[in-house]
Amino acid sequence: MRWLAAHWFAVALFLAYTGLLVLHARAGLRRGKTAAGFFIGGRRLGGAVIGISFYATFASTNSYVGNAGKGYEYGAPWLTVAVLMVAFAWLSWRIVAPRMRHFTAAWGSLTVPDFLATRFASERVRVASALVIAFSSLLYLVAVFKGAGNLLQVFLDIPYPLAIGVTLAMIVGYTSVGGFLSVVRTDVVQGILMVIGSLLLFYFVTRAAGGVSAIADLPSRPETAHLFEFNAAIPFVVLLGIALAGSLKLLVDPRQVTRFYGLRDERSVRVGVWVAVAGILVVQFCLFPIGLYARFLLDSAPDTDLIVPTLVNDATVFPALVGDFLVIAILAAAMSSLDSVLLVAASVTARDVVAVFAPRSATDERVVAWTRISVLSFAAVAAAVALKPPGGIIEITIFSGSLFAVCFVPTILLGLHWQRGNETAALAAFAIGIGVLLGWLASGLDEVLHEVFPALLASTTAYAVISLRSPAVDDPKVQQLICARMYNEP
Repeated sequence: MRWLAAHWFAVALFLAYTGLLVLHARAGLRRGKTAAGFFIGGRRLGGAVIGISFYATFASTNSYVGNAGKGYEYGAPWLTVAVLMVAFAWLSWRIVAPRMRHFTAAWGSLTVPDFLATRFASERVRVASALVIAFSSLLYLVAVFKGAGNLLQVFLDIPYPLAIGVTLAMIVGYTSVGGFLSVVRTDVVQGILMVIGSLLLFYFVTRAAGGVSAIADLPSRPETAHLFEFNAAIPFVVLLGIALAGSLKLLVDPRQVTRFYGLRDERSVRVGVWVAVAGILVVQFCLFPIGLYARFLLDSAPDTDLIVPTLVNDATVFPALVGDFLVIAILAAAMSSLDSVLLVAASVTARDVVAVFAPRSATDERVVAWTRISVLSFAAVAAAVALKPPGGIIEITIFSGSLFAVCFVPTILLGLHWQRGNETAALAAFAIGIGVLLGWLASGLDEVLHEVFPALLASTTAYAVISLRSPAVDDPKVQQLICARMYNEP
C-alpha cells in the first residue's frame, strides 16, 4: 500500500496505457482475419503513422537503457552511433522505402522472405532468410526483455525473474490478438511517450549534473579526461563497427523494412521520412549523452545497463511524478520493439517455414493461427533466455544487427536497385557473410576491427561476383518491375 501511495501516478498511467492496448488489439482483431490484414494492416496506413512506428520500433530499451548508459564507459565517441542512426534512418526512407513499398504491393509480398523468394525466384532463399530472421529476432528479444526486466526490477523492487514475467504477460496478449494494425497504432502512442520521455530524461539528468555545460568539466578531470579521446574505452575503429552494425539495421532489419509494406501510396513515403528522422533525431540525441552526465551523479557503474533505471528511481534526480512517467515511457519503448520483433519472427516462421513444408494446410486462417502460436512461443523462449542472458543489451543487439547486415545489405539493397542477382548469389551471401562473422569473432580479431566490416565486405563481394558471372533471374515480372523503377523513379 505504501508503494501504491507513492507511485499512484505510474499506476494510473499504466492502467490508461493498458486500456489503449486492449482497444488497439480489438481493432486489429477485426482487420486481422486474413494474412494480409494481420501481417501488414492491408496496406492502408499513412506516412505519419508509419513514420512514428518506424522510430518507435527502433528506439527500444537498447536506446533508453543500453545506449544511454553506455556513454558512461565509452565517452564522447559514443555519440558517433547517434549520428549514424539519424543518417541511416534518412537513407532507409530514401533508398529502401519507395521501392520496397512498390515491389511488395505489386508482388503481393507480406514478409521479407516473401519478397526475397519472389525477387530471386527461390523457395530456398525464402526458408534461409526466414531462419536468419527468426534467430536474429530471438537474440534481439532477449536484449529487450533484459532492459525491461532491469527497469521493473529497480522501480518495483521486485525480483528480476518476476519483472521478466510481467513484461512477458503484457506483450503476448495484444501482439498475438491484434497483429500489425494493433502494433502500429500502439506504436503511435508509445512513440509520443518516448519523445516526451527522452526530453524529460535529458532535462532532469543534466540539471542534476549541474547544467548542460557541466560536461565541459569532464576533460579537465583526471579520471574522466580519457572519455574525450577517440580511443576512449575501445579502439575507435571497433566503436565505428558497433555504430555501423547498429545503424545498418535501419536499412534492412525486417521489423523496420516491413513498416514500408503497410504504406498506402507514394505520398505516404514523402511524409513518413520527415516524421521518422525527426523522431530518431530527438530521441537519440537526448539519450546518448546521459551516460556522460551520469559521471557527475554515480561513483561507479559496473553494469551500465542499470544506470538509467537507477537514476530514474533516484528522488534527488527526478521528482516522483516525473520518475513515474519515465518508467511508463521506457516500458512503452520496450513494448514498441518487442511487439514488432515478435510479429516479424512469428510471421516468417508461420508463412515462410511452416507453410512451405505444409502447403496444403496453409490457408489464410491457419497461417494467422500459426502466427499467433509462434508469438507466444518466441516470447516464452526469449523471456527464459533473458533470465540468464549471454551478454549485455548492447552486445546482444549489435550481434543481432551484424547478422542482419551481412545477410540483407546485399540481398535487399542490391536486390532492389540492381537487375543482376539470383538464388546462388543470395545463398552465397548468407553463407559467406555468416561464416566470416563467426570466424572473425572466434579468432578474437574483433578487438582490432569490428566483425561487421570483414563480414559485410565478404558477403557483398560474394553476391556481386556471382551475380556478374551467372544469369539474372529471368522471371519477366521481376525484371520488368526493376527496370521500370530504375528508369522511371518518381
